[in-house]
Amino acid sequence: MLSNLQSRSGNLLRHTGCWNGWTRGWAISGSRDAKDLDGSQITIGDVTMPLVKPKEPHLVPHKYVNYAPDGTLQLTQTALHHLRWMLQKDSLKQDMFLLGAPGPMRRHLVMQFLEVTDRELEYVALSRDTTESDLKQRREIHNKTALYHDQAAVRAALHGRVLVLDGVEHAERNVLPVLNNLLENREMHLESGKFLMAPERYDKLLETHSQQQLEDWGLLRVSEHFRIVALGLPIQKYKGTPLDPPLRSRFQSRNILHCSFQELFEELQQLAPAVPAPKLKQLLTFALTLQTADDALQLPDFPLHNLRLGVGMMKANPTLSLQDAISILYPYQSMLTSQQQQRINELFTSLHVKRVPSPKVERITSKQLPDGIVHVQLDGVQLHLPSGSAAPSKGNFVDLPHQRQVLATLLQSYAVGDVCLLGEKGVGKMTIINQLLRLLHQSPEPMMLYEDMTSRDLVQQRITNAEGDTIWRDSPLIRAAKTGSVAILNGLHRLHKSTASVLQRIIHDREIQLCDGTTLLRADRYQALLDQGLDQNELTQRGLLAIPESFRIIALGEPPKRGAGTPSWLTPELLSMFLYQELRPLQQSEEHELLVQLCGHVQPEMKQLLALAQILRSSTDPLLEGLAGTLSTRQLLKVGRRLAAYPTSSLNNVHEILQHTFLMKFMPSLSRTALEQAMLQAGIAPSVHNDGKRREISEMDNKLQIGETQMQLVELSLAQQSKVPSTLFYEMPQHVMLLERLLQDYLIGEHLLLVGNQGVGKNKLIDRLLELMRRPREYLQLHRDTTVHSLTVQSSLSDGKVVYGDSALVKAVKAGDVLVIDEADKAPVNVTCILRTLVESGEMVLSDGRRIVPHGAAATTPNCIETHADFRLIVLANRPGFPFLGNDFFAALGDVFSCHAIDNPTPESEIYLLQRYGPNVPINTLRMLVNAFGELRSLADEGLLNYPYSTREVVSIVKHLERYPEESMSELVGNVLDFDRYQPEALLQVTQVLAKHGLPIEAYAKNELQSLRQQKQLQLTVKRHSGLGVSGPKFGKLDPKNEPHVGGNTWAGGSGGRDTAGLGGKGGPFRLDKGHKVHQLSDEEKADIPEEIKRAAREMNRKAFEQKLQEIKMSAHDHKLYAQFSEPNHRQVKQLKAILEAMQTKSKERQWEKYQTHGELDDTRLIEGITGEKNIYRRRAEANPWADHVQEKPNRLKLVVDVSGSMYRFNGYDGRLDRQLEAVVMVMEAFEGYEKKIVYDIIGHSGEGWELPFVNVGSPPKNDKERFEVIRMMHAHSQFCWSGDSTVKAAREACSTLGAEPDCDNGIVVVLSDANLARYGISPKDLASALKRGEPKIKGYVIFIGSLAEEADEIKTDMPAGQSYVCMDLTKLPQILQQIFTSSLI
Repeated sequence: MLSNLQSRSGNLLRHTGCWNGWTRGWAISGSRDAKDLDGSQITIGDVTMPLVKPKEPHLVPHKYVNYAPDGTLQLTQTALHHLRWMLQKDSLKQDMFLLGAPGPMRRHLVMQFLEVTDRELEYVALSRDTTESDLKQRREIHNKTALYHDQAAVRAALHGRVLVLDGVEHAERNVLPVLNNLLENREMHLESGKFLMAPERYDKLLETHSQQQLEDWGLLRVSEHFRIVALGLPIQKYKGTPLDPPLRSRFQSRNILHCSFQELFEELQQLAPAVPAPKLKQLLTFALTLQTADDALQLPDFPLHNLRLGVGMMKANPTLSLQDAISILYPYQSMLTSQQQQRINELFTSLHVKRVPSPKVERITSKQLPDGIVHVQLDGVQLHLPSGSAAPSKGNFVDLPHQRQVLATLLQSYAVGDVCLLGEKGVGKMTIINQLLRLLHQSPEPMMLYEDMTSRDLVQQRITNAEGDTIWRDSPLIRAAKTGSVAILNGLHRLHKSTASVLQRIIHDREIQLCDGTTLLRADRYQALLDQGLDQNELTQRGLLAIPESFRIIALGEPPKRGAGTPSWLTPELLSMFLYQELRPLQQSEEHELLVQLCGHVQPEMKQLLALAQILRSSTDPLLEGLAGTLSTRQLLKVGRRLAAYPTSSLNNVHEILQHTFLMKFMPSLSRTALEQAMLQAGIAPSVHNDGKRREISEMDNKLQIGETQMQLVELSLAQQSKVPSTLFYEMPQHVMLLERLLQDYLIGEHLLLVGNQGVGKNKLIDRLLELMRRPREYLQLHRDTTVHSLTVQSSLSDGKVVYGDSALVKAVKAGDVLVIDEADKAPVNVTCILRTLVESGEMVLSDGRRIVPHGAAATTPNCIETHADFRLIVLANRPGFPFLGNDFFAALGDVFSCHAIDNPTPESEIYLLQRYGPNVPINTLRMLVNAFGELRSLADEGLLNYPYSTREVVSIVKHLERYPEESMSELVGNVLDFDRYQPEALLQVTQVLAKHGLPIEAYAKNELQSLRQQKQLQLTVKRHSGLGVSGPKFGKLDPKNEPHVGGNTWAGGSGGRDTAGLGGKGGPFRLDKGHKVHQLSDEEKADIPEEIKRAAREMNRKAFEQKLQEIKMSAHDHKLYAQFSEPNHRQVKQLKAILEAMQTKSKERQWEKYQTHGELDDTRLIEGITGEKNIYRRRAEANPWADHVQEKPNRLKLVVDVSGSMYRFNGYDGRLDRQLEAVVMVMEAFEGYEKKIVYDIIGHSGEGWELPFVNVGSPPKNDKERFEVIRMMHAHSQFCWSGDSTVKAAREACSTLGAEPDCDNGIVVVLSDANLARYGISPKDLASALKRGEPKIKGYVIFIGSLAEEADEIKTDMPAGQSYVCMDLTKLPQILQQIFTSSLI
């Protein structure tokens, strides 16, 4: 309950003394009294403590305690109990650690304690970027001299202040222990050479030495009033860096629970007495019920502190429904899974909360009043908001009903606090925000957030001025806070949660301490200091500035991916910072109206696209749901503009447009099939239209014409001409058509994204287009080490100053050139995502503080760069997915570009191209090459080959033939295929295809090239040979350290050597893999071994093999039986292992660790290097599991095999049981060695049960004997079990049990069945429903490996696309599994 503290008898807070400590009436003085105590004291309950008059009263927190009209304090009993404990600890000179749920309550308690005890504050917001210099001393350059500046911990120790460390769980483990000695002994060595000494020791020395002597020795006295209060979350629930035990032992801890129901209720009633009490009680009950919910539900905490904001909205708008108010405070529909939402709805029902929306808003108007207020009218609801100073501007906001409701809710939320607008890519978030800013006459300060942004980047950045001194430059967020404008934080979902934590104080308290020592205060707290008799100049000199009332933060983010296997970015900490509103995708009628107003007439093709968009968005199929974001409203508007600009163009085929929009050529088979079915449902069928006309490229009267599209050319200066690319280009029909399509998009102002395999001509197409258009080009090639800093500026050190030069990006923006960004998929997505605002709105904040603004915007300050009207961005990237496994640039940013899928040429176009490169090469040879490589590409698309052969390889062969026509084709294909020489299975498959098409490569296929080469006498011969002979086979020594050994004949398990057991060498008795990289001798050298040594090696090999069988207790007969199931699938096992290896390699990509004392120089910390700091390097290392506070969980696979009697019964008919046993062997062998990436188990189903264990989780078979036992048990069960079918129940239970596993975030269930369902009356619908039981976390699939007549095909037809397969040929099984893995795991 709220307590009038002068009339209560419980925990009474009482002040006595000779001054009024609550009016803050004394003036700030720089003098220090010899005696601080004057008889004043504070009492809470039975604890009394004397008060010390603060020397710097402006550092004492203000207005954290509420005052009654008569000037007395008001605090809850809960707060008083905590304050009493803190007073006890303070009197005992003990440091404190406050634990509790996310939110400002712990911090507010500390501020209240400091306010009532008149203690000065030093505050540090900890994050993963906090370093030792941020706590102790930081060096700054002044007049070319490095000076030490005391930081918060040192200042607090010297002046007897309270140091508050907020967010201990976010700091790296090696940072806070630097305070251990200061905590324990009140001593600490400083970088300046000085030493902080405990007051008792210092005073003892002062008895025998003078003050000047101690100062000369560098000794500094720690004040006896110095305390440390740490604030942290319990990491067991909220995850974070664990406390270092020595650090933990130095604190006294206190768990801070929320206030009682009655206390909260009375507080809310005082805030909004007009809101009905039953409504407040329902809201409170809902919030507190979630706080005490079972941990098994994994429901985020309700942000109790924001109840005040919600009640404020209900006070301003009595018609606001309780459900809408709760959704704003706790956006459960955006962040929770369907099961969790069901629990929330049940809670609504039990609390009798009516689930009705608030009344619709029909009209929104605003009027600026002369006193800096904007009057906003939402029908009958009136809001008075602080106004900005921006001139009113016109926008293209289309007043659709849904957009209007979202805008109205945002305005109501904005009136009481900071807001976050959630929405998928391309739904119009920035359009809504821009309209809100226009209504309020506000100006934005945009800030693009990215994953590796540091907490310092959010606040201030250190730079050097013209004299070389270090100074601090404000971020857009701080500029907005100082000027009272609106900070737009775009990409909140990308920001690391440790970095986001530094926003808490400016959001909750409107207070923040900057790196340069400045403190920004809430306006009323600033006014309180003025009321004490200080003037504005004095406060400014002391670094105190007011935050205007008009300042707001608007964050933009994408909704969390529910059930995606990764933790939600919307953590309880972030929930407490903002009021949330989601912008859903538009409905079909709304998008139709939008297109009419923005693009004019809506053509029939556009209506088909609108229908398709709604089919995708309303689908419950996870595959289609995932594709819905690609066809966003933004993308539909792009297509609408294209159709409006070129209504008669033959290139505007809807099916063809979608091929490029979705990059359908490169989609996984499952997703592509599902999308094609949805397109047919929307009436979009593949077009067979072909105008038959050959497109020509011509230039006449300074006009460029490609096909039907024209462009006016301009004259360039000599400097511009030097940047226009020139390339050898042959105008084959397919590429000319692509050039016209690219030109059309360019002319309507689009930025372009070209995606394709390697070697298909992406660079040539763009260079030729720019050459034809006479457009200057700037070029950037990205790589894995590309940073946001290097992408936007080029920093260098000159005369002791850090100078920022323009990157290629900035040069292109200024000059209106075309920026070509190549290999975009190689750079981290969190880096390339900063391009989003540049492409969609023409805005970007550079690393050096400058800001790019759109063309036509008033670039009035030197810090702004206006985008040139002719600037364009063209991005080139490899296709997403296997085998490239780069970063998926298309998924992250594809929606803001006009996308083009660049495929290999058609056969006719490719022959046309090859004839230009090899005019003297026979046409039959060209045709054989084109046909053969075309089939290889098809095999790669189907997943049967890992490498996607491109036109580049064929061109290389033809160039060689043109220059050396007598060269053997076997030699030529070796130039391309020798990469696969040590993958015999893949090489055999490729050579068979080439031979099938008539290419004379017999010598290469039979590995006879070496002997053919030896028949030719050349002047110079280079031949690889180890130079060492073989003496006799032996096992070799075992290295206890298992180090790699190459060559020689000593160690067992080496490679490229001789005589010993190992890999890649010659003359050894048998293969022995010790897990090292293999150095392979040539087949010719390995074959060049005397026959007697070969015979001895074979004998030793047989003995070792027999010994191995004895070790695993496997007879030769059993091994022979097992080999019947294993050997036919050797190639398929290799294919699966290649896929798994690629997955594992990608997941093991190391990450940059900043703030290192050695490694590569971090270009963002050059200034720190000038000042003398040591941790200015970065290096790659394995990801720290605490860095993201998430432990990577392996993917899960549950293989459900059919061991029913029909499998044995019809095995003689189609070999279905044998096929299944081969499949199981293939999976077990392929997954060996990848247990950390994929954990699997195998269960069976038959008439006797639906969960028969064959391989348990975590216990995969380790050798051939154990694998043989698995398939033998399966065979025996199928032979002797009772008849019946449990396929549906097995599928349902497998999906359900896997989904319930706590350590499983992403898994698949693969059911093998013989399609014998009709016999038992099982419908395909039942099976499909069973496979969906674990969604979205678990995806289910069925593979039919046996069928009577066409039953399997009929079942597949009746089931959802991509959920079922028919595999009567086991060689197709790896391909099917690859499609499943690609869609579900990679």
